[in-house]
Amino acid sequence: MGLFGFSKQKESQAHPSGNSETFESHEQSSSGGYRHTDSQSDSTPPNNLSEQDVPLHEAKEKDSQQSQPEENVANKSSNESSETIDNEFSVYAPRPGNIEETGLSINLLLELLIKHIYRAGVIDLQQLSKDLSLSGSIVKLLLDEAKQKTWVENPSSADNGQFRYTLSNIGVLEAEKAFLKRGYLGPAPIPLEQYQRVTQIQSNRTQALTEQQMRDGFADLVFPDEVIGSVGPALNSTKPILIYGGAGTGKSYFCRHLNRLFGETVLIPYAIEINNEIIQVFDPELHHVQEAASMFNDPTISALKIADGYDPRWLACERPLLVTGGELTLSMLEVQFDNASRCYLPPIQLKANNGILFLDDLGRQRVTPKELFNRWILPLEERRDFLALQNGQHFEIPFELLLLFSTNLTPQELIDDAFLRRLGYKIQFQPLSQKLYEQIWFMECERFELECDSDCFVYLINSLHKTREKPYLACYPRDILSIVRDQVLFKNLPNRVTKDLINFAWHSYFVA
Repeated sequence: MGLFGFSKQKESQAHPSGNSETFESHEQSSSGGYRHTDSQSDSTPPNNLSEQDVPLHEAKEKDSQQSQPEENVANKSSNESSETIDNEFSVYAPRPGNIEETGLSINLLLELLIKHIYRAGVIDLQQLSKDLSLSGSIVKLLLDEAKQKTWVENPSSADNGQFRYTLSNIGVLEAEKAFLKRGYLGPAPIPLEQYQRVTQIQSNRTQALTEQQMRDGFADLVFPDEVIGSVGPALNSTKPILIYGGAGTGKSYFCRHLNRLFGETVLIPYAIEINNEIIQVFDPELHHVQEAASMFNDPTISALKIADGYDPRWLACERPLLVTGGELTLSMLEVQFDNASRCYLPPIQLKANNGILFLDDLGRQRVTPKELFNRWILPLEERRDFLALQNGQHFEIPFELLLLFSTNLTPQELIDDAFLRRLGYKIQFQPLSQKLYEQIWFMECERFELECDSDCFVYLINSLHKTREKPYLACYPRDILSIVRDQVLFKNLPNRVTKDLINFAWHSYFVA
């Protein structure tokens, strides 16, 4: 699907398979909470050899090795790109080499350590390193400290020679107390100060967007040139953008594709720490992990090479695009504490940092636009937000995101002029020209695998659109032709658009 309901070419939604990360509370999962499945292949693609380098009696084996040379070249290019990203991230998010460099207290790290051992029952150093996203040398120091406190025992070794650790009776009691205090079970969090610094470095406002970049980013989409001229400069502004216009003009679809213009990979933390309290940030439904980059940053690949790669407590992800609509409430803008899981949950602006926060259908929420803008006056002006924990402790986070509003109402119906000035850009979306409408119509025909001659389209325009004074909305070709396609399939008709089918679809779609 493209802008205004049509894409010039089919978009692929495939994502590379790889690690799957989910968080659960101790109470919610019999396994204890955080699960990390590693599906990376241990094999490496064979080198491509020329005919002259291989003896004839080895030709059959060579042919087998060379079955997919293009894929190998692509994998090599992807790996080189991932290594470059890895090196860039390691500059401002270096891997900690000792406990002090984690920025966390040893008590908090010990608490997480015994929680993971409690969940696993018996566990080795390599798995603990992966679960905590810390190097083996740091985890070994924590294990030594836990053994000094008589919390941990290592009664046996695995087949690979690694010691396996379990909790003592005292350690079990300490872990249960820790779960009652904090339910979070996952990788070690990032301290607030480091999160603030990295988020500001990764701001999408550090790079200006040009007209050519926008045209390249939307090369497979169909939309009026006026959209580029209006929206492009607004994306370089530090102020939020209000896009308004009638239903069906393509506002929501356009906004949902803007993140392709800021397509760089960014670091997202699993969680952040504020004075020993932990707020979970990573959401696998929102933050799409770049598996190739993460592959080079596995903390268990070499437990002793702690200087290589970036801090594995961060995940390399696409810039997030968080969409919310009529379900938005003021409570979603604050830190929430879930009593069942004993975990802090982030507000939507924290999850959307370094990406796009899109508030669709403004004016239809249970919270009024005035209440919403009153809450965000300071963040909109100063690019920072103040949040509070359950214990009343306040803290500051960056407000580094692109804030978009979309509405079917006029700006004057939403809020007064004082708030409108703070929005900066107000951009109106209007119906298409007949020329663009025709382009989308025939491209949608191709997508639905339907044949259509020019006479049928002229009939659609002159006999239906003009006589009934219907504007050329971007959604109409997709919606009308989908009904035509349904009728073709139901009656086993030829894949051809006819005037009768257009009439049937028109009267099925529009209310008389």
